[in-house]
Amino acid sequence: MGERKGLKNRGYTEEDAEDRRTAVEEFTGVEFEYIKRCGMDYEGASKNIENMIGVTQIPLGYAGPVKIRGEYAVGDFLVPLATTEGALVASISRGMSVITKSGGAAVHVFGDAMTRAPVLRVRDLDHCIQVMDWIDNNEKAIQVAVSTTTSHGKLVRIEKFPDGRNLFLRFSFSTGDAMGMNMATIASEAVCRLIEKMTGAVLVSVSGNMCSDKKPAAINMIEGRGKTVVAEVRIPKDLVESSLHATSATIAETNTRKNLIGGSMSGMLGANAHAANMAAALYIATGQDPAQVVGCSTTLTTCEDIGGDLYMCVRVPTVEVGTVGGGTRLPFQKEALQMIGCLGEGKAKKLAEIVAVTILAGELSTLAAQAAGQLGSAHAKLGR
Repeated sequence: MGERKGLKNRGYTEEDAEDRRTAVEEFTGVEFEYIKRCGMDYEGASKNIENMIGVTQIPLGYAGPVKIRGEYAVGDFLVPLATTEGALVASISRGMSVITKSGGAAVHVFGDAMTRAPVLRVRDLDHCIQVMDWIDNNEKAIQVAVSTTTSHGKLVRIEKFPDGRNLFLRFSFSTGDAMGMNMATIASEAVCRLIEKMTGAVLVSVSGNMCSDKKPAAINMIEGRGKTVVAEVRIPKDLVESSLHATSATIAETNTRKNLIGGSMSGMLGANAHAANMAAALYIATGQDPAQVVGCSTTLTTCEDIGGDLYMCVRVPTVEVGTVGGGTRLPFQKEALQMIGCLGEGKAKKLAEIVAVTILAGELSTLAAQAAGQLGSAHAKLGR
């Protein structure tokens, strides 16, 4: 197929895509009717995909409005959600309605650093200690190496994890309003090349999995990766009963037995009902890396009955989002970001707060539905 006359595997014009699409149709015997209906500029997607033949469209809806009382997200928001799961948007909307009637959700960003953790090979333990000492004594040279790769990223800290002939270095960077994974990778590699030159250690991989990128990891739950965000709401007793058709006590019990105990018995990282569901829909709608949803899957959801009122909180330790670069350049995703005022510089923490509140709303509605025995009927009505 790559030798087909006129086929340009690396071309990004509409004609290039049409040529590739025709070749794929001939190879597979499938004639495309919908994939070719592309509503964006092919060349504009050149930094987001290779061998483009068209688009896959996902239904886009909205949930809300939801009232948010954050440091960066303040006011009422309609949140764009892209999903193929029936009942999800309706469930999130119900949670948002209850949150808004309760005066809104409070939310705060407690940490903001993207990590990359290279693994170096050292000769022995003595050499490992020498390399660690060199790192401690050459902060300025390391910062200069970082500055040669980026004008936006700043190295915040380096954590060292020695293991015999292995030395893992967990770099943490502030990355502005970009999600920053590529930025962190390039800067980390530059630092490691300097360490190689000055110490004789050998870079084995720029990612040694202690980052930990696109995988659930306890280190990210504890230390955070990207943005660590906590959102909370207190719902009055009468609103719990009238809008959620349950009691605060039964919802709190459901959370304890399902999320905390059930999650512990299964060895789950995090303890939540379906936090990744809300994150996935919002990430896809706004041009985030869908693989980073795994970070939100380690959310910790807590519920308490306080004098009949329901207190609910989510701690989302790994919110890896950006409002510049990556998929945020694409036209549909740009419009979705504009819906919530999160396009461009100075908006990434605002988006992270909206992500956490959206997760809070989905957790609230689902736990209430399970406490009231309504989860199955809701899916039967809306999701089949």
